[in-house]
Amino acid sequence: MTNTPAAASSDRHSELAAGLARVRTRVADACAAAGRDLGEVSMVAVTKTYPASDVIALVGLGATEVGENRDQEASAKATEVAAAGVTPRWHFIGQLQRNKARSVVRYADVVQSVDSVRLARALDRASATVRDRPLEVFVQVSVDGAGARGGALPGSADPEAGLEPVAEMVAGMDGLRLAGLMAVAPLGWEPERAFARLAEVAAGFRVRHPQATLLSAGMSGDLEVAIRYGATHVRVGSALLGMRSTLR
Repeated sequence: MTNTPAAASSDRHSELAAGLARVRTRVADACAAAGRDLGEVSMVAVTKTYPASDVIALVGLGATEVGENRDQEASAKATEVAAAGVTPRWHFIGQLQRNKARSVVRYADVVQSVDSVRLARALDRASATVRDRPLEVFVQVSVDGAGARGGALPGSADPEAGLEPVAEMVAGMDGLRLAGLMAVAPLGWEPERAFARLAEVAAGFRVRHPQATLLSAGMSGDLEVAIRYGATHVRVGSALLGMRSTLR
């Protein structure tokens, strides 16, 4: 029997409400400064290490998109949240091993971190046997071309990890839908440099894949810069949820 998670305390609920209001104001101000419509930008609440009760409270406050980085934690948390009758849109945003594909497609609506042809194939096979609709996929880009933090390689003909080979594989699969690109700013790069480079890559990518218009970039510390350079999704953790102890 699945236990329904305890509700967030009133103090925690107030903390989350205040955090959500602050982030929404930042996003609105960034959109205004960039001359963009607020409706173009979605906030993904990154709830890694936070309990299911926080997810339930955030959804009750109007958040609709939730992101997780690790399958073991995400799978259990999604089950708890569903048991409470709450249905956010789940994004898997961490580096993903192929042997976790079948688990991830059971709860995730979106996988933002596809960066190899082999991973795309694994997700497609899993999606075909588990899901009744295609899995939405963002191809993760290595902005610096090094791939140290994951990501397909722009401009590379590498048949396994080049950006275009990965995108073509995703686009050609029945179990997947190519939605756009995701990136993490390289270590040591200023956000301005990272997201300017990402915007260049995204512009070329949309010429080849005009249906893949989404761009996931920016986190708590740099979401304004990411929005200026075209992000449609910002991934926000600490600015929204605060600093909390990790789950055991």
